[in-house]
Amino acid sequence: MDTMINAAIFIITAGLTLRLFYQDGRWAIQNGAPAFRYFTVLSNVFCALTALLMCLLPSQGWVWLLKYVGTAAVTVTMMTVLLFLGPHYGYKELLKGSDFFMHLLTPLLALVSFCVYEKRGLSFYTALIGALPVLLYGLFYLYKVVFAAAEKRWDDFYGFNQGGKWPIAFTAMNLGGVLICLGLMALQNS
Repeated sequence: MDTMINAAIFIITAGLTLRLFYQDGRWAIQNGAPAFRYFTVLSNVFCALTALLMCLLPSQGWVWLLKYVGTAAVTVTMMTVLLFLGPHYGYKELLKGSDFFMHLLTPLLALVSFCVYEKRGLSFYTALIGALPVLLYGLFYLYKVVFAAAEKRWDDFYGFNQGGKWPIAFTAMNLGGVLICLGLMALQNS
């Protein structure tokens, strides 16, 4: 069952990712590349690649660890949408089309496969590794939104710097990432 779920995660995400580069009946690399600035896309692509590796090398411990990190990352994506972005921007907008899959369905599939079918136990220190994508992306996003030169800045598309409150958002996102990892540890060890 876990192989079927992992294959579905990979196939769905690969299809949605390839669609980013396709417009008006032809390939348009310039249209898809900007999507990779979003944690949603990065976390889903990473999780899909780890799901593929789980299909190919399920007994390898390093593959399982990567799948854990991917699962933690897409869980952060899902929880951010459900708890922060949804109330601000509306769930209808954030759960339609391809966003339904990347914000909800594939994260849920990753959680089910990892926490039900891929149980191996997770130590506290290993669990903290799952928070690395949030920390690394958070530092990059913070730089691009707040500290980069004005002509190279991104719009604050996640709204984490509203009213100059980036220290609160940065802390909350990283704390949330750690709490999600501890939750996954509890599910792994139950």
